[in-house]
Amino acid sequence: MSHSRNRQRRRRCKLCDVKSGSRVKIRCHHAKGAVRQRLLDLGFVPESTIEVIRRAPLGDPVQCKVANYNVTLRGTEASLIEIEEE
Repeated sequence: MSHSRNRQRRRRCKLCDVKSGSRVKIRCHHAKGAVRQRLLDLGFVPESTIEVIRRAPLGDPVQCKVANYNVTLRGTEASLIEIEEE
């Protein structure tokens, strides 16, 4: 099976839908303006790998490990990030 075909079979979804303990790759994000710049500054850039550390009981906020640090995002921000499960 080719690499591109294997890549197409990976599940794509939003960061807000991912379970705790999952490692995912950011495909893109749909934020605009200041929110977009903030996400980029925090390390949420396409093709980077992050780990979902934990989620609040009601799902908002979401704590993620990006590079060597933890970042907590609101559910609305997490819903703007499209990911691919590894």
